[in-house]
Amino acid sequence: MTSNNVEVSFEFFPPHTEKMEETLWNSVQRLKDLAPRFVSVTYGADGSTRERTHAAVERIVTETSLTAAPHLTCIGASRGEIDDIARAYWDMGIQHLVALRGDLPQNDTGYSPHPDGYAYASDLVAGLKNVADFDISVAAYPEVHPEAPNPLFDLDNLKRKLDAGATRAITQFFFDVDVFLRFRDLAAAAGIESTIVPGILPITRFPQLQRFATQCGAMVPDWLYERFAGLEDDAETRQMIAASVAIEQVRGLQAEGVNEFHFYTLNRSELTFAICHALGVRPKQVAA
Repeated sequence: MTSNNVEVSFEFFPPHTEKMEETLWNSVQRLKDLAPRFVSVTYGADGSTRERTHAAVERIVTETSLTAAPHLTCIGASRGEIDDIARAYWDMGIQHLVALRGDLPQNDTGYSPHPDGYAYASDLVAGLKNVADFDISVAAYPEVHPEAPNPLFDLDNLKRKLDAGATRAITQFFFDVDVFLRFRDLAAAAGIESTIVPGILPITRFPQLQRFATQCGAMVPDWLYERFAGLEDDAETRQMIAASVAIEQVRGLQAEGVNEFHFYTLNRSELTFAICHALGVRPKQVAA
């Protein structure tokens, strides 16, 4: 925790090439000095990155003092398999998990629970709490999960996950501060008292952001298109605009009493480090 009571956490994804491994590890080394509450490591659709996720988590635990929070998903695994993974993590000293239903594998059109698995994230949370007393984070959707029939259904689902034993919810990324504030008010009105942590996505590449937004039902506002217009071949200005957009966003949230932020780093440190600096989250100064 920093002197201004702001807490941060970072998400990384498991690399699949040596070059990506180097990029990830450079980012971990740079961001660890900001003393995050935890760092999460994602799990591909259908558990497709299982071994790489475990390897990344193991390296973080072995080579740094960071608190690692691996993602665990329902899709493509039985309860027994998931429980075994959770026990192995607990035995490694990992006490924080991010519990998710998980993304559908490519080309799947609808969700069907594994016949011997946890059907939904709320079931997964309850199962993990039976394995050990994990600190569990779950996902929340300020602009409604794309598969949810309506916002109320989505909120009820979030409440089920928290009532099953999750500690906090981390939101999908969004760009308008009012979107988060409205969601926070709706959650409070629905009886949700747990912390809801805004997920912040620094924009490294605008076309990539548009793809992500389409997949998860997040809105890309017109003003954001306008900010990045004409910068396709100007990486330096894009980086400056991306930093200013995210700093504006986090300072706006901070002004509304938000003091915890989760950054989707995409394994890059530069933008996240700059945004944290603006929030007052900085490396501890070592006395000379």
